[in-house]
Amino acid sequence: MCVKFAVLALMLIFYVAYFAKQIMLKKQGIATMILGKGNKPNHVRWLEIKLQTLTFAMPVVEIASIVYNKYLMPTAWQWAGVAIASLGVLFFILGMTEMRSSWRAGIPDNNDTELVTSGVYRISRNPAFVGFDLMYLGILLAFPNVYNGCFSVCAIVLFHMQILNEERFLEKTFAHNYVEYKSKVRRYIGVFVNR
Repeated sequence: MCVKFAVLALMLIFYVAYFAKQIMLKKQGIATMILGKGNKPNHVRWLEIKLQTLTFAMPVVEIASIVYNKYLMPTAWQWAGVAIASLGVLFFILGMTEMRSSWRAGIPDNNDTELVTSGVYRISRNPAFVGFDLMYLGILLAFPNVYNGCFSVCAIVLFHMQILNEERFLEKTFAHNYVEYKSKVRRYIGVFVNR
């Protein structure tokens, strides 16, 4: 029972942080939820729409997995899942916070953003996506089932595809600065790729 409450608390922290950031930036006149919106190539727009749909479905699948869990994993495995999910929440919040007013869900139409390379961005070019991935994997480890597994794998694959699209945008927007940053920091976790 403690594991269930721990995971539900982590999910609450994660989603409250996510929506609080959106509300704060919206009050500053900054649109943050731009998935599938704007003047984007069709393949980017459709990927973002799928990603948005899946990320809104994930909490439902995860809560159902927690509440109606049929597979009793050993307690140590469940707590390992909680630890992984906790690390994910931490990565997500640090990444989102460090982005300040440049944080967006989706690729912006304009170049009204800055390249952030400090804080957690020194060890990951995509800490928010790493956060999502770790949270999904942690919950899956604690409360496994076919639905949670399928949704988690699909989400992680779509996140990777979105990262690739965002990298193209960042290379076009920040040119040499992004290429240099990219040569030093890994896409997911790790520093000093070429050193």
